[in-house]
Amino acid sequence: MTDLIVNNIKRSLDEASEMYHRLVLLTGKSGSGKTDALQKVADDLGTSVININLGLSRELLDLTARQRSLRAASILDQIVDKAGSTVVLDNLEILFDRELKQDPLRLLQGISRNRSVVASWNGIIDSGRLLYAEPGHPEYRCYEQVDALIVGMEGTATIDTDK
Repeated sequence: MTDLIVNNIKRSLDEASEMYHRLVLLTGKSGSGKTDALQKVADDLGTSVININLGLSRELLDLTARQRSLRAASILDQIVDKAGSTVVLDNLEILFDRELKQDPLRLLQGISRNRSVVASWNGIIDSGRLLYAEPGHPEYRCYEQVDALIVGMEGTATIDTDK
């Protein structure tokens, strides 16, 4: 199954190169194998996986809550700037922290305008909607329209449904 997922991600990356936002999201619940799939993609691309929770929290540690919300987007951009033309991101949970006052999908779209980005997403696609967390959870997000290609850990890929 991992080979199918990796191939879907690579095909999606090729397709995304023609899009305004060159963003590929790998969706799946926690523990579904997203990290292993991303590691294989990164190995194949000759790059590494960036742990956003670790990198961003290090940079935000000494800032006040207000400074964190104001600087989170630019710090994220600086982190991915070091990675090259294709970036593989994992552990994005910090982007959903309500104290940061950010829209995680918009942050990912912003950094994918000038580079291709593959990012894990702890959530699912349900009836065409991109979900993160469960309704009622403080970090719950629901996106009706997503300007990104989506690969699901169950083997689905939007590049297959768009044809």
